[in-house]
Amino acid sequence: MKHKFLFSTFVPVPKTNETLLNKKAKIFINYFFGPAVFILLMGSLYRQISHQPDFFNQWGQISNEWNSWKFWIAILLVFVNWLIESLKWQLLVQQLQSFSFTEAVKSVLSGCAVTLLTPNRVGEFGGRVLYVQSDHRLKAISLSLVGSFSQLLITMLMGCLGLCIVNYFDNRVLNFLPEWLRSALLFLSIVLALIFFLLYFRLTWIVSMIERIPFLHKTVRHISVLNEFSFPLLFKILFLSFVRYIVFILQYVLLLQVMQVELAGWLCFCLLTIFYMAMAIIPSLGIVELPIRLTAAWVIFKIYTTNELGIGAASLGIWLINVVVPAVIGGLLMINIKIVKER
Repeated sequence: MKHKFLFSTFVPVPKTNETLLNKKAKIFINYFFGPAVFILLMGSLYRQISHQPDFFNQWGQISNEWNSWKFWIAILLVFVNWLIESLKWQLLVQQLQSFSFTEAVKSVLSGCAVTLLTPNRVGEFGGRVLYVQSDHRLKAISLSLVGSFSQLLITMLMGCLGLCIVNYFDNRVLNFLPEWLRSALLFLSIVLALIFFLLYFRLTWIVSMIERIPFLHKTVRHISVLNEFSFPLLFKILFLSFVRYIVFILQYVLLLQVMQVELAGWLCFCLLTIFYMAMAIIPSLGIVELPIRLTAAWVIFKIYTTNELGIGAASLGIWLINVVVPAVIGGLLMINIKIVKER
């Protein structure tokens, strides 16, 4: 009897239809999801470029300035930009698990690939969490949102500052609006930025509010990690977001100067802060972001310059080096990643 029992414990269990189905699903996810994202990404980029009537004129303007030292500094700042974001993401994920800087870089770049396929880049976490342990991925989503929230907060604060400065010295940016509407818009943007600032340093309030909503009780355990964020850590993440924002501004200023857009330094800075705030607020889809970006830039800058080609070329350059190149690299990384681990 004893020998029979021992033998029966080692008899392989026949695979059920459900087991086979799960295995096929894992194979499909692991080997087809990454390539599918990459193909969709390439298709969306081709669609945006092919439907941009002035693309080749703008590209010609860019290619004519490749010998400028300012152009190459803007290119080098791309690495600074994504290294800062990778460091920020590493700090966030380390609240859950040990996470190397190399993993953080790959994770951030993969997020760039997915984000181009979602509205207002909300799907960024979809690519990032693939490099996090499967048991922690749902919690990592809330961490990704904290990182995005910190960048949005800086964008809103700096946008409000730029809007106030321009409105005080030269209000032509909002001159097409009635005076009462200009004042209301300025007031609302400041109030919104202050609310964001308060919520960012009081993440526990968000957890408490979600706990009070009955149908969201199950999500609390996935966002409870937000209660562990200390003020110094949140400040460090916010500071990294600020430094990254300054890199954005500096890149844009350099490319505008390379494209011979003549504007005073303070005015160029303020207009760019307004531009980035507008891009954060305007609803957009990654696959059609380029025309929205070019239109918004021209609407803001045309009041102070007639160099439409220069504005378009600088905006296109920023989009290519800060969005397209990291997204393509991230798409290539996703081709070989195993999303579902075999047990």
